[in-house]
Amino acid sequence: MFLTNDEEKILAGEYGETRRKMMEILVGLGKVFGAEELVPISSAQISGASYKTIGKWGLEWLRQLDARVAVPSVLNPIGMPRERWEEMGISREFAEKQTQVINAYRRLGIRLECTCTPYYLGITSYGDHLAWSESSAVAYANSVIGARTNREGGPSALAAAIIGKTPKYGLHIFDNRLPAVAIDVEMPEGRPHAGHYGAIGYRAGKLVGNRIPIFTGMRPNRDQMKALGAAMAATGAVALFHVDGITPEIRVMRQRGLANPAALERITIAADEIEALFTAMPVDAVAIGCPHCSGEQLHTIAYLLAGRKTTKPFFIFAARGVTEANRGAVAAIERTGARVYEDTCMVVSPAMERFGTIMVDSGKAAAYIPNMCGAVARIGTLEECVEAATS
Repeated sequence: MFLTNDEEKILAGEYGETRRKMMEILVGLGKVFGAEELVPISSAQISGASYKTIGKWGLEWLRQLDARVAVPSVLNPIGMPRERWEEMGISREFAEKQTQVINAYRRLGIRLECTCTPYYLGITSYGDHLAWSESSAVAYANSVIGARTNREGGPSALAAAIIGKTPKYGLHIFDNRLPAVAIDVEMPEGRPHAGHYGAIGYRAGKLVGNRIPIFTGMRPNRDQMKALGAAMAATGAVALFHVDGITPEIRVMRQRGLANPAALERITIAADEIEALFTAMPVDAVAIGCPHCSGEQLHTIAYLLAGRKTTKPFFIFAARGVTEANRGAVAAIERTGARVYEDTCMVVSPAMERFGTIMVDSGKAAAYIPNMCGAVARIGTLEECVEAATS
């Protein structure tokens, strides 16, 4: 693996012990995957931010680091909202530990915008090389934006953030981004909601595993593609997908005579397979925002809740920057009894572990909630979630 003179000096420890350790992580990763060099990145997004997931030893490791990040970097959701943790039902003991984790990352110069949707922060463009670790963010960046990132682990994303580079392998290389399987979807009748796309992704991820799919016969918007990719990343290991005629990179590939869906293995997902995931059952709570809600979604939720009052706990999760830009919608939502929380989400917060059944509009959440929260997950459309929370 080729290293520049400056990279060799970092590896030799001339720029400090922390940077040496971080370079060791990147070089080791590059050698395992056959990378020939490191490539500069424009941003990093780091998982392992919730104390629920990293625990005591992860916190101790963070405390040992002594460096500052070299590129704009943000965190994945943490285990609680920073200001409203008591209201959400978080214990003081957990809050103290989570605060220590936040402070450890703050000391490294990481921006405390704790979100699985860093692409809403306006730091990502087509062709950018990134080091992102949240699976749904990786799928969105690669697919919807046309940026380039592998799915990093928490330590490798942090190493890339501190060095400002990542090994050039996998999805950083154009030839590795071509589709391998075509998926035809028979859409349910009516106007498909993001929940339907989450259900499609839930099913598709199980069918394709880690292969790159190209979808035909549908025209999803950005929120729907967000739901589609997040679910496939959760039930499979999909870090990149294409939608024929929609996603930016497929247009480039087709212009070069590449990525013809007709030449690939084909899978059909029938409408009844999608509808079968929308089972009816009583729920204890409703949660939306996995991945975090967009501003448009917050306004839609506010519209659907107009004139209603919640009858059971209703949680909506969004990035801090998104809620600050949409305060009117947030206020309208909270007047109904629902709560909009920043920094955290239903999957990584211990607050959700007290419920037996949780209704979501997300295929990703439906996949993760049983193991992460010990609850039964029921998937529904956004409209169905609002109805369940207010009836």
